[in-house]
Amino acid sequence: MLRVLAVDDEKPLLEELLYLLRSDPRVRSAEGASDATEALRRITLALESGPDGPDGIDVVFLDIHMAGLTGLDIARLLAGFARPPLIVFVTAHEGFAVQAFDLKAVDYVLKPVRPERLAEAVRRARDLLDRAAPEPAPAAERVPVPRRPAGARATEVPAPVGPAGRGGDRGPDQIAVELGGVTRFVAIADIAYVEAQGDYARLHTDEGSHLVRIPLSTLEERWGPRGFVRIHRRHLVALGRIDELRMDAGTTSVRVGSADLQVSRRHARQLRDLLMRQATG
Repeated sequence: MLRVLAVDDEKPLLEELLYLLRSDPRVRSAEGASDATEALRRITLALESGPDGPDGIDVVFLDIHMAGLTGLDIARLLAGFARPPLIVFVTAHEGFAVQAFDLKAVDYVLKPVRPERLAEAVRRARDLLDRAAPEPAPAAERVPVPRRPAGARATEVPAPVGPAGRGGDRGPDQIAVELGGVTRFVAIADIAYVEAQGDYARLHTDEGSHLVRIPLSTLEERWGPRGFVRIHRRHLVALGRIDELRMDAGTTSVRVGSADLQVSRRHARQLRDLLMRQATG
């Protein structure tokens, strides 16, 4: 069961968070800290005590915006330790998700906190700790071996075929995206264009956008055979989703749905040729 520290400088929100955590049967104990200084004092005690010590903490549920040090600052400090507690960010702001997952956060829960969403964060933390724990050595099994009739030839027994690996359970036509700890599968055919954001890429569909930690160059290589074309250092576009090509005063742009995207000079001629070929079949 989990030993939890919840950190939030708004007392009513902290009390509500503690109430929900203490109601979860997977939580052994849940204590609170109302500022970053108190949180660091408690976490330091836990680190000195060790993971199995009396002051140990398994998971810190951490607000981001606090007076003094922010939750992100605390997470960066903890990242320098060999065995820090897990971090779940609990915040009213969506804009820090990329930084949170860069800091190896287990989950990113938005306020107001819904009980079922918090329960999912607890489950994820519990699963991670279970996987990290050393497994006991399995007891020896005795499997009866059938006797062969005298003189009979031994035959090879084929190895059992296990379940398909995780990488192949959805096939190559979808990509996994994650937001706030929930994994969804987006059909590649639904993606109109991709926008580079550092080491990440934002996938734009008709319904919205999704951030994935894959460089644009990697997606260009993978999805080129699917009709995705690089038009700019920042954009990869599905050729079939281009509604309009515009050329004005030496600049080229395309309209993809409601988005107007610039085409670099380097890619403009290739794109025009591809669109002409597509138009002529």
